[in-house]
Amino acid sequence: MAKHFPDIEMLFKGDRLAISRAISSVENESPESQALLKRVFSQTGRAYRIGITGPPGAGKSTIANKLAQLYRGQGLSIGIIAVDPTSPFSGGALLGDRVRMIDVELDDGVFIRSMASRGSLGGLSKKAIEAVDVLDAAGKDIVIMETVGVGQSELDIAGAADTTVVVLVPESGDSIQAMKAGLMEIADFFVLNKADRAGAEQAVMSIKMILSFKEQPEWTSDVLKVVASEGKGIDSIAEKIRQHREFLMQNDRLTKKRRLRLEDRIRTLVADRLKVDFWDRARSSLLEKKMADVMKFSTTPYDVAEDLIEHFRTM
Repeated sequence: MAKHFPDIEMLFKGDRLAISRAISSVENESPESQALLKRVFSQTGRAYRIGITGPPGAGKSTIANKLAQLYRGQGLSIGIIAVDPTSPFSGGALLGDRVRMIDVELDDGVFIRSMASRGSLGGLSKKAIEAVDVLDAAGKDIVIMETVGVGQSELDIAGAADTTVVVLVPESGDSIQAMKAGLMEIADFFVLNKADRAGAEQAVMSIKMILSFKEQPEWTSDVLKVVASEGKGIDSIAEKIRQHREFLMQNDRLTKKRRLRLEDRIRTLVADRLKVDFWDRARSSLLEKKMADVMKFSTTPYDVAEDLIEHFRTM
């Protein structure tokens, strides 16, 4: 029988200690975590989810910090999940985002949590997405997700966020080139940070040139120039997020986007569950026996896969 999370009512009231315990429970897959996630789900859907991604050193944490500060000025409650590379020794997050968010870390209206990517290539682990649900259920108006880095696998942030912001700097030449291969598809708009540096105008022109080749949907991506460390341009980021949110609210686009997100999540949960159930001792043993024939080329990986699936179906 599943255990129950003891502080659930305090969590729904936004109690910081209860939030912290709930996220730890989810992150560590404690016995009560599944029951907890089922309980919080009915309380989700109210927070607006913002994804911030980009290459290391682009200033993602600074932008998250300044955005949180701006939203707090509007009286909004903020949650921040900062996903860092996983330590090969402890399995925990390597970087301390609290150090980079000094403007809001002591604000009771802001809850910040660093989490490990746990090997997720896209930079946003399943546990981080579940932690966002916890913050949503705890009454946060805005939840900001900041991810590890940027790359071809970084598509999961676009699926998890309502609005996705890709942050670049003038030196991000390789990242800008990578956009031609599809990375640009995840951005609802781009932010060129450290725009006071040399090469900023050329970088903006490069991004806009790539965008010009893209088939323009109803929403058109934009490029904003900011200097986040000085707070310059943060209001323009917030305004662009507001405009995108307004766009999504029209014709049920936000509802449709969230439906797709939940459908994808269910498919992932089923796949994870089936993976666990599939590789029991019997099928692991069958695979081991078949490998000798595969190595001798007397059978193929495809035949073995079919045999394993057939074994699973007949159980």
